Amino acid sequence: MTPVAGRADRIPAADAAGPQRALIAAGFVNRVGNGLFNAAAVLYFTLVVHLPATQVGAGLTIAGLCGLAAGLPAGNLADRYGPRTIWLTALAVQTAAMAAFVLIDDWATFTLVATLDRLAATAGGAAGGALIARVGGEQPAAFRARLRTFVNLGVVVGTLGAAVAIQVDTRAAYTWLILANAASFAGAGLIALLGVPRYAPLPRPRGHRRWSVLADRPYVSFVALYSAMGLQYQTVSLLLPVWLTAHTEAPRWTVAAVYAVNSGVCVLLQSRLGARVETPRQGGRAFRLAGLLFLLSCPLMALTAEVPGWVALALAVLAVVVHSVGEVYESSAGFALGFGLAPDHAQGQYQGLFGIGFDAGQALAPVVLTGAVLALGQPGWLLLGVLFAGLGAAGPPVAAWAERTGAGARAGRPAPTPSPSGVDG
Repeated sequence: MTPVAGRADRIPAADAAGPQRALIAAGFVNRVGNGLFNAAAVLYFTLVVHLPATQVGAGLTIAGLCGLAAGLPAGNLADRYGPRTIWLTALAVQTAAMAAFVLIDDWATFTLVATLDRLAATAGGAAGGALIARVGGEQPAAFRARLRTFVNLGVVVGTLGAAVAIQVDTRAAYTWLILANAASFAGAGLIALLGVPRYAPLPRPRGHRRWSVLADRPYVSFVALYSAMGLQYQTVSLLLPVWLTAHTEAPRWTVAAVYAVNSGVCVLLQSRLGARVETPRQGGRAFRLAGLLFLLSCPLMALTAEVPGWVALALAVLAVVVHSVGEVYESSAGFALGFGLAPDHAQGQYQGLFGIGFDAGQALAPVVLTGAVLALGQPGWLLLGVLFAGLGAAGPPVAAWAERTGAGARAGRPAPTPSPSGVDG
C-alpha cells in the first residue's frame, strides 16, 4: 500500500514549484528572526527589563502551557477556512506581540504578552502544517526536507546575528533583536501572501467529527511516541552542555563546538536523507533507526566524563555527529507519519494535535533530563539511550497499525487531482 499516491492534496510539480519556493523563503526569514530572539531573549528580559530569572522562567512556563490550548481550535479553523488565512493571521498576531516586548516593564505584562505570542505560535504551527501538506506537490518528502534544511539554516544565521548583539551588550542592541524578530514574522507573512495561493478547504466526508483526531488511536499513539522522542533535541542543547561543563575535562568552548556540529550536520544531511522518507512505512523504519542511533550516541556522551580533556572533546563531537544523523531521521519520520497518517481534509486538526504533543514534551524535557538523567550520572545516559531505542522500536508497528485501521488507511485511497478551482487567489 502506498498512502501518498493519488492523495487529494498532490499538485503537479510545475504548479507547486512557485508556492514551495515562497513557503521555504518565508520559513527561512521567520527562523532567522527566531534565531535572533531565542539566543538573547533571557538576557533581554533579565538585563534590560530587569526581571528576575525565576520570574522570566515562570512567565515563559505559563505562556507555554496556555499556548497549547490553541492547537486544535486553530487546526479546525485552518481546515474550515483554508490554512493560509489562519497562518497569516497568526503571523500578524506574533508580529504585534513581539514588538510589544520592547514596551513591557513588569512581570504581569511580560507574561500576558508572552502568552499571546505562544497562543499565536501554536495556532500558526497547526495552520502552517496544514499549508505544508497542501504545498507539498508530487514529492512532499523532498519538499519537507528542503524546507527543514532552510529552517535550520535560518536559525543558525539568526543565532550568529544574536551573538553580535550579545557582544555589544547594550539596551539598543537587544531592542533591535526583538524588533528584527517582529519584522521576520511580518516578512514571512508578506512572502506567503504574495507567493502562496489561498487554498480552498477540502470537502469533508460524511461522518466527519470536529475532534476526530482524538478518536484516531494510532495517530494519538504516534504523537505520544514522537513527543517522548523529542527529548533528544534538548539532550544536545541542554543536557550535554551542562554535563560537559560540570562532569568532564573538555574545554569550555566544546559547548559551542558541539552546537555548531549539530546544526551543520542537520543542514547538510536533511535534504539528502529526508527526501528518502516518504511513506508512513518508511517513516516507521526511520523512527526505529533514529532510536538506535540515539542508543549509540548517549553512551558516547557518558564516556566523556572518564577521559582527558582532548579525548572528551573528540568523543563529544563524535557523539553529536551520530546523534545529529539520528535527529535527521527522527524529524523525517515525524514528517512522514505526522502528515502521512492524517486525512487530507483534516490536516490542520491533526497538525494541531501533533504540535500540542511536541510542545508538551519539550516543556517537560528540562525536568526529565536534569532531574532524572543528570542526577543519575552515567547510568542516566545509558537509560536515556535505552528509552530512545525502545520508542524507536515502536515506530514500525504503530505505522502499520495506522495504515490498517486509522485515518492513514483512508488517506491512502486514490482521489482525483484537484482542479485549478481548488485554489483561490
